[in-house]
Amino acid sequence: MAAPRAKKIAAGSASPNPVHKPLDALDRDILTELVRDGRIPNNVLAERLGIAPSTCLMRTQNLVKRGVIRGFRADVDPGLVGADLQAIVSVRVRPGARGALLEFGQRLAHEPGVVNVYFVAGAFDFLVHVVAADTEGLRNFVTQNLSSRPETESTQTSLVFEHFQGAGIAL
Repeated sequence: MAAPRAKKIAAGSASPNPVHKPLDALDRDILTELVRDGRIPNNVLAERLGIAPSTCLMRTQNLVKRGVIRGFRADVDPGLVGADLQAIVSVRVRPGARGALLEFGQRLAHEPGVVNVYFVAGAFDFLVHVVAADTEGLRNFVTQNLSSRPETESTQTSLVFEHFQGAGIAL
């Protein structure tokens, strides 16, 4: 039998967006466990949290419906699927193309080999995390998808020697 759930005081209980219902302590506990292991079976998750499996499933589905959980994904090792080279490409967009920044970023996100696209403040407008089989593949990505684009003013490529996965969002 599951242990009774201890009551917690949720830090920062005021919602920054009044349209969205604030997360309560149980929502945060569910998210913490799912960040640790997104494949945890519902019954195991419920037992860990000391709640009924039906409650756990309903709460998890509600977090998905509300958009708090954006999805469940496989974390694939790029090197084991032939993408031995990783890079972060910093991209500066031309001043005349500033009106199309979001479209530019969204288009980049759908290019093969792109892991993540970050729209950032600072010297560059975007940081693009890419994987490629080799330096030729990386060069082709940069020249064909970035440097040749009329929106692009400049790029700077930094090779990734090692990637350390973070612990996830602190709740």
